[in-house]
Amino acid sequence: MNSGLIIISEYCREARIEPSFVLLLEEVGLIEIDIIENERYFHESQLRDLEKFARMYYDLSINIEGIDVINQLLAKIEMMRDEIKELKNRLSLYVSKD
Repeated sequence: MNSGLIIISEYCREARIEPSFVLLLEEVGLIEIDIIENERYFHESQLRDLEKFARMYYDLSINIEGIDVINQLLAKIEMMRDEIKELKNRLSLYVSKD
């Protein structure tokens, strides 16, 4: 087995979520799935996102399309935060510290 890969069926059994939910996430492009020897895997690096999406879906009853929109908005917010930080750093070069 490749390190860094998690078997979807085992993860779903342990996390008590439906494998079809994970497949829906892949369909809309929220996670990537690898198939190796007829077994589906996702990368360990996606675990945090998968858990976040599962909480939205199961605990908050947000549908897959809603999760996709929320994820896109959160990504835009993060980009804007990075841009604001960069602009503040550039501005501080021009502002005197009297």
